[in-house]
Amino acid sequence: MLKHHLSLIGLLAVATVAAQTREVWTYQDCVDYAREHNISLQQSQLAEQRTDYSVEAAKAQWEPTLDFGTSHAFSNSIWGEGKHNTLGGNFSLNAGWNVYNGGIRSNTIKLNRKQSEIDALATSDLFRTIETDILTVYLNILYAQESIAIYEETVQLSKAQTDRARQLMEAGTLSRVDYTQLLAQLEQDNYSLVNAKSQYATRRMELKKLLQLGLTDSITPATVHWPEAEVLAPLPPIEESYAMAIDTDLQLKSLSLRKEAADLNIAIAKAGRAPRIDLNAGVSTAYAVPADNFGKQLRNSLSEQIGISFSLPIFDQKKTKVAVAQANIDKMGIELDTDQRLLDLSQTIETWYVDVREAQSRYTAAIEQEKSASLSNTLVTERFTLGLVNPVELLTAHNNLLEARHALLQAKYMTLLGRKMIDFYRTASIALP
Repeated sequence: MLKHHLSLIGLLAVATVAAQTREVWTYQDCVDYAREHNISLQQSQLAEQRTDYSVEAAKAQWEPTLDFGTSHAFSNSIWGEGKHNTLGGNFSLNAGWNVYNGGIRSNTIKLNRKQSEIDALATSDLFRTIETDILTVYLNILYAQESIAIYEETVQLSKAQTDRARQLMEAGTLSRVDYTQLLAQLEQDNYSLVNAKSQYATRRMELKKLLQLGLTDSITPATVHWPEAEVLAPLPPIEESYAMAIDTDLQLKSLSLRKEAADLNIAIAKAGRAPRIDLNAGVSTAYAVPADNFGKQLRNSLSEQIGISFSLPIFDQKKTKVAVAQANIDKMGIELDTDQRLLDLSQTIETWYVDVREAQSRYTAAIEQEKSASLSNTLVTERFTLGLVNPVELLTAHNNLLEARHALLQAKYMTLLGRKMIDFYRTASIALP
């Protein structure tokens, strides 16, 4: 047990060192790290190994059994003239082999092999879920990063406007009330910047939690440049994506294997009506003390036997009938699960298509809105510098620009997330530039 704990501590130490030595994490770095260190994934892999031993145990049912037995007793006669003490015992070696049991052994081996494949798919499907979870959090971090950049630029712009307002106030062309309004806007922008940095830290913490990194581990995502053409590229036909998703979906593959396993369970249940034939053999001997010499007794008492037994169930309290019915119900349940999975898959893909197309439309509109808001803000700022507009118009232009930039950023990342998820359903892989 101590050795096991030391090994576990060693593995955790290696994982911690690996995490601490990496400065910038790409999305693929996160996925690779999770593949090696995710605890839930390792637990699922242990379940696979357990099933492998079940296959080995099922194969062993074809082997004969062999056991050795011995018993010894001491007797004491305390009444009568023949009063005496006796020590006696026997030795036996017995073998047995099941010749036929209705195919239970062969079907059990097949069933355990199916279960081993199902468990392997469960591990792979869990890893796929981890991949998509990492993708969502990683894109949220990148969104938070770009949001910080927007607020930093906004603060610089707001500071410049406030400085100009102070000059106008000192020159007597702007009231203190108007200057206070712009100063309040600067404070609001500073607060928004602090909040954006806090959101970024929270998203990084979510990624650390997802990767199961320690308190002292640090993680900084790599900068990703997204070409506009990728954001606005047309989507492939939805029917094609659905067909590819069916081919790559691990849950559907698992359900197909579970259906095959259900057929094997039905066959095993029906074997309850089959006859059973067993072959057995044995060698035994005995001794008693006091009597002739020990070796002679063992030789004279030596006996061998071999036999075959046949049993055919006639009434079994409906155990076989119930077992077959339950196995058939399980198979019907799997068929319903398959239909439900196909429906869920089609609805999920359709939802992502709707979301991406909506986000692309919003992105296209946001590009024009951002250009218009930026031009308007520049013109209003220039006129304010000349004292031709009041602070209300300046603040309105300022906030419109900020909202337009965030709308563009949000539409961009909603589109990218949707596109990557559609690609994932099509190809079972995710790649970031």
